[in-house]
Amino acid sequence: SAMFLVGLSGGIASGKSTVVAVLRELGCAVIDADVIAREVVQPRLKAYQQIVRYFGPEILLESGEINREALGNIIFSQPEKRRLLNAITHPEIQKEMLKQVLKYFVLGYRYVILDIPLLFETKTLTKFMKHTVLVYCDPQTQLARLRKRNGLSQAEAEARVASQLPLDEKRRMATHIIDNSGDRESTRQQVLRLHARLQASLDFLWARLAVGTAVAVLGGLLYLLLQHFSS
Repeated sequence: SAMFLVGLSGGIASGKSTVVAVLRELGCAVIDADVIAREVVQPRLKAYQQIVRYFGPEILLESGEINREALGNIIFSQPEKRRLLNAITHPEIQKEMLKQVLKYFVLGYRYVILDIPLLFETKTLTKFMKHTVLVYCDPQTQLARLRKRNGLSQAEAEARVASQLPLDEKRRMATHIIDNSGDRESTRQQVLRLHARLQASLDFLWARLAVGTAVAVLGGLLYLLLQHFSS
């Protein structure tokens, strides 16, 4: 693979944010698709205009920004509307992610983590990943954490979990598993071991050397041209 990308995903209340926090402490390059998703729908941007056109001004706050809760309620119960929203936002999100990947590539990071909640559901991005990591927890723990975090009833929590691909199914698709069913220290140790393994990989080295060589050659040619025209 020319690029060393690591796709990170999980399920609702599986503890992905805990894993990301540890990775950031380790100095890893993490690109958060959720953060980008909020940025690309800011007023006056292309995705914002399309969303307002298709979903109507009733999904806006008084400030003019998109009311994420109102929009979420619409797409949660209407799959066709969810597909429409994804068709609008995903291209813009992917373009911004690519910009950030290139930035980290030039800076010389050995690998870049793409934090994508629906990585295994969409499947379109997994083919670009050298590794995929799933933050897993057992179903009982997932439901209990979700109920406590969001103040949901058992039925509401089960409905939220059922709207996503089951973690056990995602587990079969991932190349690495971080089991977050236990305490934070257990999870942290798993992340440390994974980071050490990824850091030891040479998958990214040759691509970075190739790009560095190309940049050096182009820089040399530019210098020679400037010398020629200035003489």
